[in-house]
Amino acid sequence: MKSHFFAYISRMRFIQRWALMRNTAQENVQEHSHQVAVLAHALAVIRNGKFGGHVDPGQVAAAALYHDASEILTGDMPTPIKYDNPAIRSAYKDVEAVAEAKLLDMLPPDLRRVYAPVLTEVPPEVEELVKAADKLSAYIKCMEELKAGNAEFRDAAAQTRQALEAYGLPEVRYFQEVFLDSFSLTLDQLK
Repeated sequence: MKSHFFAYISRMRFIQRWALMRNTAQENVQEHSHQVAVLAHALAVIRNGKFGGHVDPGQVAAAALYHDASEILTGDMPTPIKYDNPAIRSAYKDVEAVAEAKLLDMLPPDLRRVYAPVLTEVPPEVEELVKAADKLSAYIKCMEELKAGNAEFRDAAAQTRQALEAYGLPEVRYFQEVFLDSFSLTLDQLK
């Protein structure tokens, strides 16, 4: 059996994010997924080390790497459209589930059970951290665009910051307090 799974995954780099907004720096889904994996892993480590959690950081990072894999088949739906209407949101969730199942079915049967927990059967505690990392990544993108003088991201930054705070997760708050301000610095300032 030949499988196209990884060839499809490699096409994540062709899907641009933030399509409705003027960007000073383009971001594709592959870049975004890497950043979300790094952030989700950090949130898991912080949860375990600082707040008594017992989540597997490796599982969280793997789920984050694949969290937008369905967009290979669906494209990236802009957030203002995806969340504006409950019917659209529900329909898009259904489309994402079909796309995720299709990707999983591309794998040889003996590998499907290994990839199911990161594609279609993500445990709630893992999903919570991936969603928080995804929102954190969006906020970092907004910060970077604002730093570059792109006021187009001002409202998105405020809304995303509010959403981050609404999670009420101590590991997110810790990350914001300890690491987030560094993203607004220049390379010289990071020294």
